[in-house]
Amino acid sequence: MADRKRILIADDDPDLLDLLQTYLTHQGYDVIAAANGKDALKLALTETVDLIMLDVMMPYIDGYHVAYEVSNKLGEKAPRIVIVTSRNTSREQGIALMSGAYEIIQKPFDMNQLSTRVAQIIAGSSGAAK
Repeated sequence: MADRKRILIADDDPDLLDLLQTYLTHQGYDVIAAANGKDALKLALTETVDLIMLDVMMPYIDGYHVAYEVSNKLGEKAPRIVIVTSRNTSREQGIALMSGAYEIIQKPFDMNQLSTRVAQIIAGSSGAAK
């Protein structure tokens, strides 16, 4: 379907990456995945996506750096970016927002709540970062 929303997910945990990719695909999204920050950045800059979900701690380039580069290089055309982390979100919130992320989601998370939040973020997205 041409109107399916596209999500880029980047996480170095192969089990979580597979779970998210499978779950969100079943929710009706077109999902592309990256297992490290270097591949995530390349895909984010070359593919058209509606949302980027980034783990913080990944090989090569961390999620904050990916968010910062995507936000700066794509400017108003940047998709919304969500940081997904197991770190303490109250301490990470400022870093995430300064990097260009729209929001931060704490791991572990409930898949149904994540799906609802993803739908809300994409529905509110005009293709520009916050």
